[in-house]
Amino acid sequence: MPRELGHRGCESAVEAKACYYNVDTGAPLFAAFFEDQAEVKREHAKQFLRFLRRHEGKICLPVIQRPNLDNWGTGVQALESALELENKLTKLLQDLKTLASANSETDLLRFMGKYLDKQKRNIGYLEHQLLYHRKVEKQEQEEDTFKKPAEVSPKET
Repeated sequence: MPRELGHRGCESAVEAKACYYNVDTGAPLFAAFFEDQAEVKREHAKQFLRFLRRHEGKICLPVIQRPNLDNWGTGVQALESALELENKLTKLLQDLKTLASANSETDLLRFMGKYLDKQKRNIGYLEHQLLYHRKVEKQEQEEDTFKKPAEVSPKET
């Protein structure tokens, strides 16, 4: 049975974010996060490939396009993009698990279990970070409106 592996596209998109969010762009906390995610996705992809080779599975890589962004914008936008990619990867993994279940491939089902659990945790983490950073962004915007000095009209000068 051909098996699909979806980590490569997500990995390159996460790496692209890691390169964008580096010390030079003023968002180092995202650089470390995205670099770590790229390394984790790369290791998961290697583990999948080893599993498939060990079980003589055919490797069919789906095409996952890198997001069409040259500027990731704010940290919130980068987190939204990362969450979207994680959801796509989860869907691919769930589809693979469904296929393995239909074909009674117990080894693959066991193997898939830990990755789907990791995906759930990662998505939960991204959702939490997204909520937190949206709140921080909103507070910063509200503070900026209070900090703006009142404009003096030309009549008063």
